[in-house]
Amino acid sequence: MTHWTLGIIGGSGLYALDGLTDVSEQVVDTPWGAPSAPLTRGRLNGIELVFLPRHGSGHAIPPSDIPFRANIAALKMAGCTDILSVSACGSLREDLPPGRFVMVDQYVDRTMGRERSFFGTGCVAHVPLARPVCSRLAGLVATAGEAVGLPVTRGGTYLAMEGPQFSTRAESELYRQWGMDVIGMTNMPEARLAREAELPYAGIAMVTDYDCWRDEGDSVDVAAVLAVMTSNTVGARQLLDRLTTRLAGVERTPSPDGIETCLDKAIITPPSARDADVVGRLRVIAGRVL
Repeated sequence: MTHWTLGIIGGSGLYALDGLTDVSEQVVDTPWGAPSAPLTRGRLNGIELVFLPRHGSGHAIPPSDIPFRANIAALKMAGCTDILSVSACGSLREDLPPGRFVMVDQYVDRTMGRERSFFGTGCVAHVPLARPVCSRLAGLVATAGEAVGLPVTRGGTYLAMEGPQFSTRAESELYRQWGMDVIGMTNMPEARLAREAELPYAGIAMVTDYDCWRDEGDSVDVAAVLAVMTSNTVGARQLLDRLTTRLAGVERTPSPDGIETCLDKAIITPPSARDADVVGRLRVIAGRVL
């Protein structure tokens, strides 16, 4: 049996995990620098977890400055088999109220200026991203949430905005016209990079507000978000407890979406034309095919 080693990327409100045993701290230095914080390793219900707060200790890193490449590379180097992203989000739908948990299955990336790939000049690759989320992991997470009584919506499109400001009303209305479901600032390019690292990725977005498109109520502000975030975080910890209990009884086999082998046909630069220094950096996330 292949064992699960689940990487947990905690977003706003989830800065630590409770109930871990065999806890240790791991400092990882990646070719793309240091991750947001040292990794916390431990076991929950027999499953090995590797926790990383994406905003760093004390929420000191804004969305645009998160070292996304270092974060994903660190989790890969730490031996993670899968990644679960937990993040706060705004709702763009009336039927996704604050307190709702949305199991994201699609993304629209509206971020600007963030490094979106491990690959580049010297070694070019194009990974498939039509289905950016691992269907098996997402299903297991959704089932765990439902089992502990959380209001879970299976499926939804996450609009990734740059931030750190919240949307204008015109932007919020535009995204609703596009058919977006929730909005946040951190799941991209995180999901893209996880795919390049051949790590199955799933994202659960915890709704904290209605963004600013509704006529009723005030526009979103930090105080309102924090009030909902506290209860959402309690629910997230309950979900993780049930998820790890379930994973302890499930054999870890490759993702049915072929994620662990997505680089097999993705690298377009022939070996003779690859830059040795670039390849050296890439080995930590793509050594299987280099």
